Amino acid sequence: MNDPGDLATSAPHPPGAPVRAAERGSDFAQLCRLIRREGLLDRRPRYYAVKIAVMVALVAAGWTVFFVVGNSWWQLAVAAGLAIVFGQVGFVVHEAGHRQIFRSRRANDIIGLAGGNLLTGLSYGWWVGKHNRHHSHPNQLGKDPDISIPVLAFTAEQARGRRGLLRAMTRCQAYLFFPMLLLEAMSIHIISVAAVLRGPVRRRRLEGSLILLHGAGYLAAVLLVLSPLPALAFVAVQQGLLGLYLGCAFAPNHKGMLVMSEQDKLDFFRRQVLTSRNVSGGPVVETLLGGLNYQIEHHLFPAMPRPSLRRCRLLVRAFCSQTGVLYCEKGLVGSYGDVLRHLHAAGQRPAPGAQLEVTPLTG
Repeated sequence: MNDPGDLATSAPHPPGAPVRAAERGSDFAQLCRLIRREGLLDRRPRYYAVKIAVMVALVAAGWTVFFVVGNSWWQLAVAAGLAIVFGQVGFVVHEAGHRQIFRSRRANDIIGLAGGNLLTGLSYGWWVGKHNRHHSHPNQLGKDPDISIPVLAFTAEQARGRRGLLRAMTRCQAYLFFPMLLLEAMSIHIISVAAVLRGPVRRRRLEGSLILLHGAGYLAAVLLVLSPLPALAFVAVQQGLLGLYLGCAFAPNHKGMLVMSEQDKLDFFRRQVLTSRNVSGGPVVETLLGGLNYQIEHHLFPAMPRPSLRRCRLLVRAFCSQTGVLYCEKGLVGSYGDVLRHLHAAGQRPAPGAQLEVTPLTG
């Protein structure tokens, strides 16, 4: 059995094969002391004050342009712009869910509910619970909800369990992956409504009222301004591109990295690093992906404000080199290539015990 620091070179890890915990249990404590000395966990109120103000202005500007343009097919361009704006709002909601913005849970929840339920129509409470489970057990079968998706198989074992139409889709999942993301936003809306009605959401009345207000306002605006066919096209383009945008932002983070079985054990530091992938590309990629390109640092320090992640990356990468833990970072196109190659390999349903062929990861 290889040292845990080498496990990512053979990702995904075959379910059932033991993963040993690292012997150096103090690695993460050492890294934490370094990060705290640098002040990287301190809140950044000015940054988020500007960020939130810009998001509110962009949402207002987008809908203002919508009403000014009126009943025209040019509204499809407005729909594309609003899809990007909604996605950017979603990134701020993500940060509120991790308490990156304020120390107070209540203050973060207000931002999350306003940006999530009211402005974009997703259940903030449902999403926080789901996302916290993902952070606790990234890429671990039976524990990470992000790799328990009926229409996708991330391991050979999952592929072998599919039958009928799902089996046919699994075989073609690398080709279907991006087209399926066009349905992601609609899926989130449906799941959010179901979670508010009968799921584990604490503020059901509040969340339900905000989602209802969002839906009523969104549909009223579209139906009052546009005739039926352009209205249908507007909703399809705006929601479809929103799902594609969010999916493209989250997909490079873990897909194609180490997959652990339910019984596997790794210490926190290695579990978070070896199952995550960073995306290089500088400020442009950082803005497009809402800071999620620093996925390794985000998983190690979920409450770290977005503007601190860039500096944190340098420290974490150097620390991984010192401790012999593989630090995976690729360009945006290369990361999508890894994702699609992994999905294709998993979808072919290899024989039991066979290893999936995955492109070696670069440090």
